[in-house]
Amino acid sequence: MFKVLVSDPISDFGLQQLTRAEDVEVAKITGLSEEELISVIHSYDALLVRSQTKVTKRIIEAGVRLQVIGRAGVGVDNIDLDAATSRGIVVVNAPDGNTVTTCEHTFAMMMSLARHIPQAYAKTVAGQWDRKSFLGVELRNKTLGVLGLGRIGIEVAKRAAAFGMNVIGYDPFLSEERAAKLGIKLVTVDSIIRTADFITVHTPLTDETYHMIEKPQFDVMKRGMRIINCARGGIIDESALVEALDEGIVAGAAFDVFEHEPPAPDHPFLRHPQIIVTPHLGASTLEAQENVAVDVSEQVIHILRQEPFKNAVNMPPIPSDLLNQLQPWFTLCEQLGKSLVQMTDGAIREVTVECAGELADLDTSPLIPYVLKGILSHHLDAEQVNIINSIHLAKLRDIHLTVRKSLFTKSASSEITLRLKTAIEERWVTGTSLPGVGGRLVRIGPYPVELPPEGHVLLISQQDKPGIIGRVGTLLGDSGINIATMQVGRNEVGGSVVMILKIDKKASRNVMESLLAIPEIKRVREISFDERGEEGEEENEQFS
Repeated sequence: MFKVLVSDPISDFGLQQLTRAEDVEVAKITGLSEEELISVIHSYDALLVRSQTKVTKRIIEAGVRLQVIGRAGVGVDNIDLDAATSRGIVVVNAPDGNTVTTCEHTFAMMMSLARHIPQAYAKTVAGQWDRKSFLGVELRNKTLGVLGLGRIGIEVAKRAAAFGMNVIGYDPFLSEERAAKLGIKLVTVDSIIRTADFITVHTPLTDETYHMIEKPQFDVMKRGMRIINCARGGIIDESALVEALDEGIVAGAAFDVFEHEPPAPDHPFLRHPQIIVTPHLGASTLEAQENVAVDVSEQVIHILRQEPFKNAVNMPPIPSDLLNQLQPWFTLCEQLGKSLVQMTDGAIREVTVECAGELADLDTSPLIPYVLKGILSHHLDAEQVNIINSIHLAKLRDIHLTVRKSLFTKSASSEITLRLKTAIEERWVTGTSLPGVGGRLVRIGPYPVELPPEGHVLLISQQDKPGIIGRVGTLLGDSGINIATMQVGRNEVGGSVVMILKIDKKASRNVMESLLAIPEIKRVREISFDERGEEGEEENEQFS
């Protein structure tokens, strides 16, 4: 008999798969302190939580029988994943249960914007019969720009089409063929910014999406457009939005999320007449709470019965001898993927992993999830992509994966080469891991380099001519950016060269533009190996 402890308020309806199972005994004990949970967890095979229970390392260590921890929801910040992984405990979540709920809330906000419903309600119940102040607009024939076409973004697009809206969208992974079947025209972010009547964001908060809509974007928007954010606070620059509203560029905004929650009492959103706000209600419906409970209960019972399962968010066990041999390559593979995707333009079509040298004699399949995690995490946040689901997410996005092996390398050590083919180009990087040295990038395309995958790196493609290095150094110095290391990779004198500069902080958009203004420089990219860039810095995704 399996014993399951439910330590947070979770829908009884959603737990029925567990409570009605003949081989499962469920105990629902909520409000436990850490010490109280530690004192009882040793008797249970599974623990189900929402966000209230903090599943600490001490709790996990006390759970000597624990096989699985289930999170009835998406985020797992309240669970010590490292501790669970080290104990061989599977952690599962329920990422799909709130899709429709969040989509519907987005549409409710959009319609409220179009017809000034909250503002009109407030005046009416206050005794003011004011019809002239609330002239709205129809959704029909308006252009809706959807930034992020994952599960929620696609559901929003479907409903918008039913309202007669023209739907355009951007997603780095969605293929044009699938978008066309969904009635969505794939365009660039800039095209959405310049042409949409309504914009809704459905991306995670990552380096790429932090303040992806800020003053430069508001300055080129169609006057009278409206914007909705029911995704994550921080995607839209809040102060820039208020300025755009006051200048008449934006006619209205609806936000369910804030950069800091709860917002301060003097937050400008709370008193602006053209902004509608709700307190992060995207997943707050009875159905969504039931759905996440159903989803996580199903996975928990599969794991307990040793049946196939999904939505795991931590690493599966690997034989100890293989783990010892592959351990030095895990982080390198993730960083290779992270660096390569930042060097490449276009929607991803193919990923090729080439293992060479002694590494080719091993079972390198455990490395593939790390490669894909590095690639996908550039556009998806840590709660959405991990080493368990990265292969599944790649398949959902029609990314073709090829693995090749060779016993021969260009050097004396084992190497991994990643090739990324997109709709418009193909690029590749090669890395190696050396005892006592660690992971290194040793080639960027055909150019030999020696680069530890850490910090911020400027990658500059240029013509091999005298004086360019000095001009670049002077420009960065004048901008207050310190160069930690510099190297140049080239195949022939006077040909194409790649300059690699390790810098102490992110470069601003102005710096990138100034570098591109040097005639001999063909391309500038900033590669960040950190999880998040420094807040307030501008993104450089458009520089190619």
